[in-house]
Amino acid sequence: MLKKFEGIVIRTTDFGESHKITAIYSREAGKVPAMARGAKKTNSRLAAVSQLFTYGYFLVQTGHGLGTLQQGEIISPLRGLKEDIFKTAYASYIVEMVDRSTQDNEPNPYLFELLHQSLNYISDGYDPDIITHIFEMKMLQVLGLYPEMKRCSLCGATEGSFGFSIKENGLICHRCQERDPHFLPISQNAVKLLRLFYYFDLNRLGTISVKQETKNELKKAIDLYYEEYSGLHFKSKRFLDQMDSLKDKM
Repeated sequence: MLKKFEGIVIRTTDFGESHKITAIYSREAGKVPAMARGAKKTNSRLAAVSQLFTYGYFLVQTGHGLGTLQQGEIISPLRGLKEDIFKTAYASYIVEMVDRSTQDNEPNPYLFELLHQSLNYISDGYDPDIITHIFEMKMLQVLGLYPEMKRCSLCGATEGSFGFSIKENGLICHRCQERDPHFLPISQNAVKLLRLFYYFDLNRLGTISVKQETKNELKKAIDLYYEEYSGLHFKSKRFLDQMDSLKDKM
């Protein structure tokens, strides 16, 4: 059956001498795997539309197992993601997160919008660290993870200074921190941003400026949480961390 999807290419794998296997994350059906026959040939009508990060309409012959990409119409190539190696690194991490965190043919329009918005923001020049951290915090619910971000995980207090506890799955207040000797002390500005990233609507994102030291706190807290609870390890994350180290030296 031929089906038309609005989607973004989140994975491509070479297959044989001339084909590609793609994964398209679609608004209508979630992740749709499809063979793009002949897409590695420069004169193929599928060459451009099957490139990573491409946003467009895709006509896929579906059935049991792997579908076949018949044709596509590019809405946006998100070229900004491909012309800057740092943007490529961030975007690669985001699409791998979506790919590894989802099953085939399970619709999630919320996740499609989150993916689409995040890649567009990075392509358009927004701070990729911040966009990526927002994406990571919002992906937690997709993964079925719900850290306590509104109040102390132990006593329920909403007032006071807070740290982050991996053990207690969220924030803990200064009165309870001695109950977790391994809690992560972070600035109150970092606490506010973790809360904001978890709850706010990405559509409302305006100009945001965050000091590097606060970004480092956010990264440490989020990385530790994913390592403890997600069970996922991303190849692109290692590459992104290497790129961050290179960026710091430039």
